[in-house]
Amino acid sequence: MTALANLVVGDVVAERTVQLTRESLVRYAGASGDFNPIHYRDDVAAAVGLPGVLAHGMLTMGLAVGTIEPWLGDTARILEYGVRFTKPVVVDVEDGADVTVVAKVGAVDDESARIDLTVSYEGVTVLVKAQVRVRTV
Repeated sequence: MTALANLVVGDVVAERTVQLTRESLVRYAGASGDFNPIHYRDDVAAAVGLPGVLAHGMLTMGLAVGTIEPWLGDTARILEYGVRFTKPVVVDVEDGADVTVVAKVGAVDDESARIDLTVSYEGVTVLVKAQVRVRTV
């Protein structure tokens, strides 16, 4: 892993793949209070024109930033985080959905760094401009 004091643009600082299941969605719904049926009922998702049951956007966003937590060591170093949602993550009833996150140094200054997160599902980017600014000193 790359030390915070020695970051170089282009360094990969963390990566992981998380498998989401329907159980993951139910657990997240309970924790967040978001019980929209598009996140657990195939019939409702189909009725509103969706390709299937979708992972909660905030769940995807949270697991993305969580990827850098072990590397960062202290989440209080996170100064800013933002994403743009572009594609849904469809969670198959049997196979689930594998979401892959790669965290790469995008910019460095005297006191902080921008970590760019590439978040994909089935080879398609699902979050764009997923950037975390972290304090390096």
